[in-house]
Amino acid sequence: MSTSFQVRGTNPAALFTLKVHRGDGMCLLAMNWKNGPPPKDFVGFALEYMEPGGTKFFSIKNRLAFPRADGSVNPVQQPTRLAPIQKFRWVHFPRNAELAGDFTYNVTPVFMNAADELSYGEAQRAAIELRRETYPGKLNLAFTRGFVSSQAFVDRYGAEAIKTLLPAQADQGLDFIPSHPQADEALSWMGFEARSALLEVLDKAIADKTAQVRVVAYDLNEPEIVSRLEQIGSRLKVIIDDEGAHGAASSAESAAAKRLTASAGVGNVKRQHLGGLQHNKTILVGGKVQAAVCGSTNFSWRGLFVQNNNALILKGKSAVNIFLAAFENYWANETPSTFGKTASAQWTELGIKGLAAQIGFSPRLKENAVLGSLAADLSQNTTSSLFYSLAFLYQTPGPIRDAISKHQKDDTIFSYGISDRAVGGLDLQKPDGKVKIVRPEALAGNVPPPFKAEPTGGGGTRLHHKFVVIDFDQPTARVYLGSFNFSAAADTSNGENLLLIRDRRIAVSYMIEALRIFDHYEFRGFQAGAQKASRPLQLAKPPRKAGEKAWWEEDYTNARKIRDREIFA
Repeated sequence: MSTSFQVRGTNPAALFTLKVHRGDGMCLLAMNWKNGPPPKDFVGFALEYMEPGGTKFFSIKNRLAFPRADGSVNPVQQPTRLAPIQKFRWVHFPRNAELAGDFTYNVTPVFMNAADELSYGEAQRAAIELRRETYPGKLNLAFTRGFVSSQAFVDRYGAEAIKTLLPAQADQGLDFIPSHPQADEALSWMGFEARSALLEVLDKAIADKTAQVRVVAYDLNEPEIVSRLEQIGSRLKVIIDDEGAHGAASSAESAAAKRLTASAGVGNVKRQHLGGLQHNKTILVGGKVQAAVCGSTNFSWRGLFVQNNNALILKGKSAVNIFLAAFENYWANETPSTFGKTASAQWTELGIKGLAAQIGFSPRLKENAVLGSLAADLSQNTTSSLFYSLAFLYQTPGPIRDAISKHQKDDTIFSYGISDRAVGGLDLQKPDGKVKIVRPEALAGNVPPPFKAEPTGGGGTRLHHKFVVIDFDQPTARVYLGSFNFSAAADTSNGENLLLIRDRRIAVSYMIEALRIFDHYEFRGFQAGAQKASRPLQLAKPPRKAGEKAWWEEDYTNARKIRDREIFA
């Protein structure tokens, strides 16, 4: 069994290299031709995988196909042996990713002759373990799927499924019952590992009658979570945000507070907003469980089922005690000036053996604020690559945006980034250069063949992550993450958590998450362009006339695409 988070194919006869990067619930396959560019008749890669303990390979399918004889679009998904992937990397979500043992990937180059007949070269094969826990017994990183606006969602549940799966308004959340016939399956698929991991922590808390539970919640309108918190009874203490709409008597948060007051006791429920928001999304469980949950995932319908989010589950008494101290400091301090003086507002080592990780909570005082030092690290110490997925970047001018803008002008730093909407004055990057971000709603309505119209996911934020990955491919790899929006308000006004983890396995997982989101929306932009030009999307055949180029031409002539091809493979 391979325990490495990066493995390589070892077939010396293959004409290309293969490197597989472990993500959480997914992996990145990266290929590169060994000697110079591929031949002109090379038309892509066939991708196949075998599950742990399996005896046969499953072919990954492609929605794009070669034009049929009359030039028309083939609308049927086909195995990549017949419709190869025309990219040098691919993020794959295997079925049953939680299975213990190695997933084996087989990647084969595909060629096409003048008669449109396909042939195959020597394959590369590599095996990697995609176990559910990132570091078993210590830490688990879990993501939501965040792809309501996707062909996969449409294929599984239909373009009109949203209204039968999700409440129209957040304040309807606690009373909403999905009516879709596949609701259980759909919500499990949408919530992905973040939902299952979060509910698992709460179920363990319910089962362990010795476990004290402490929760800090911003959004709180998801009934599976609230009903579990009710079952914990008086062992629960909870702080719920009451800023703005959350504080209204008609809000789901007020309804949840009323229900939890009845189950936990009037002295165990507090409403709070500090200087702006109580923006944490944390759960800690003592007793035999000893787990703490943090990250960007709100305890809400949108947080779990629509948005791109992450949840980090930390194990052990050291981490739990740090979260417990922070909870008690929030409970006792209602203002930034008093909380900022507590030890929780300073960087603290998490104490997880073998993992360099620290955490700090906001609001901080000006003298112990961290935004400036974070921006300095980002600006001055990034040497190779920068990946980020930052909600609300468009409305947070300051040192973080300045640092990102600096690296966009630096050709030595390879960078991908995405925010939840267009950023005024800031270009976000894609493989062949710098462009404005693609809005998730860009494809509401028709899309070019062979694709189907997709839902937008309703109003509100869709890209809700708050993380930055620096130098994933270097020994200095590190990730900043948490509920922290990388803004002055997050630093000195709101209740927040921010972690700094110096670990390549975790950095690679977050890098893949950033990459798969970026690729998804970058392709949506490509779809929109094709639709506007009334151009179907199809695979490219080899060049056969003067002036025609191979599909891979830009990957060997465009400087950024060259770097893209090389840095992952």
